[in-house]
Amino acid sequence: MSIFEYKKYRIYYTIDGANKTDAIPVIILNGIMMSTVSWDAFIPAFTEHHPVIRYDMLDQGQSTKMNTTYTQELQVEILHHLLMYLKIKEVNIVGISYGASVALQYAAKYPKTVQHLVVANAVAKTSPWLKAIGDGWNEVAKSRNGLAYYNITIPYIYSPQFYTKEIAWMEQRKEMLIPLFSNPSFLDAMIRLTVSAETHNTIDVLDKITAHTLILSGDMDCLTPVYEQEILHQRIADSKLVVLPQCGHASMYEQPDLFTSIVLGFINHKDKPSIV
Repeated sequence: MSIFEYKKYRIYYTIDGANKTDAIPVIILNGIMMSTVSWDAFIPAFTEHHPVIRYDMLDQGQSTKMNTTYTQELQVEILHHLLMYLKIKEVNIVGISYGASVALQYAAKYPKTVQHLVVANAVAKTSPWLKAIGDGWNEVAKSRNGLAYYNITIPYIYSPQFYTKEIAWMEQRKEMLIPLFSNPSFLDAMIRLTVSAETHNTIDVLDKITAHTLILSGDMDCLTPVYEQEILHQRIADSKLVVLPQCGHASMYEQPDLFTSIVLGFINHKDKPSIV
């Protein structure tokens, strides 16, 4: 267990594949309900060629739980100082959902640091529609009803096909998540995390991103629909857009093999010589 301290905040992080000192590290930014543990199954593949850094943002996992509201700008600065603390001058960033928002802000503010940027199920800004969904989540969170919070959040994160086909797996997750979703400390953290994303807006700074950028969509993502990622693709100069078929917002869970192959293929790609 490693702890990085920034001001009064304690940030939990872990590094896998640290022996690959000749490769640019990959740092993973969690979705809103995730933690470092969420990526365990992906680490063997991700560390084949790169050291991989995982960390819990504020109000996630084992990092500091806040007692006041904040914005994602604070999460960006913590990422920046974590990389400085680790003496990392260049990095590949993989972020999903909430983590993708932080990644976009970071890549626009510190463009020289990022070689490859992967953002999955991302938006350039939090729309009034998306904010209204977050407001609904938070109102249910205040009720402390774990089952109600599960029902208002989790079914909409997955595509209808996946949820129905994998109902046994979903029921197992439901049994595991309801006690967590009934925990006042967790729910308060989720409220703060959701509020912190309300002011996310990179529309006017996306042109500052210079990293090779991969944008991943799910064609059945109802939280961050494909048109949101098309906006990113239009405004980030060096970007590619890939739409994963039959996939909702939780792309890494619904299509884990495809997600991993595309992300690592993009990060590890070497430019081919021109054919004369």
